[in-house]
Amino acid sequence: MHFKSLYNFLPSRDSSFRITKELKVYAKRNMGYGNCSLTSDKVQRRLFLRLLGVNLIFANTVFAAPIQDLKEPEVLRTLKLASGVRIQDIVEGQGQEALEGDTIEFNYVCRRSNGYFVHSTVDQFSGESSPVILPLDGEKIIRGLQEVLVGMKVGGKRRALIPPSVGYISDTLQPIPEEFGPRRSLLSHAKEPLIFEVQLLKVL
Repeated sequence: MHFKSLYNFLPSRDSSFRITKELKVYAKRNMGYGNCSLTSDKVQRRLFLRLLGVNLIFANTVFAAPIQDLKEPEVLRTLKLASGVRIQDIVEGQGQEALEGDTIEFNYVCRRSNGYFVHSTVDQFSGESSPVILPLDGEKIIRGLQEVLVGMKVGGKRRALIPPSVGYISDTLQPIPEEFGPRRSLLSHAKEPLIFEVQLLKVL
C-alpha cells in the first residue's frame, strides 16, 4: 500500500529549534524556571500541548489516501490515561475496531518531546511504507502504545505522548527499527517521553 510522506506534518529541524527555544522562553517567563527541563511534569504537559498545536498546521496531508477526504476538528481533546499516556484522536476510523489480543498492522512516526524526529515507517522521499505488524498482547509491544491502539478503528489516526514508564523499558519491546542507526537513536531516547502518531491500517 502506497502512502504519502508523513514528513509533511513534521516541522523542519530549524522550525523544531525555534519551537523548542520559544517554549523554553515561555516556561522561564511564566513558570519561573531558569532552565526548562522536560522531566518536569508541568513543563512536559505544557510542551506537549504547545507542540500538538504547532503540529496541526502540518497535519492536513499526513497519511495516505484512505483518510484524505476527512478533516481534522478545529479543537482536539486530549485524554489522559491513568498510566500518564495522553491521547488525541486526529481522525476517527470507520473500519473494524482493534481489541486487546488482536494482531494489527499500522504505520507510525516517532518523535522526541521537543519535536525532533526519531523514526517513521513511511519513507521521506518515496512515500512508500513499511507497516508494523504486532499483536496487542501486552508482551511484545510497549504498553503505552498498546493503550493508544486498543479501541482505534481501521483508518483512524491518533497522536499520543508516551511517558518512559510505559515505553521502552526493555530493548526487546516493539516497535523497534531494523536499521542500526534508527534503532540506536530510538533506544538512546528510551528514558524520555516520546510522541507517537499512529494510523491503524488493518486488524488481521
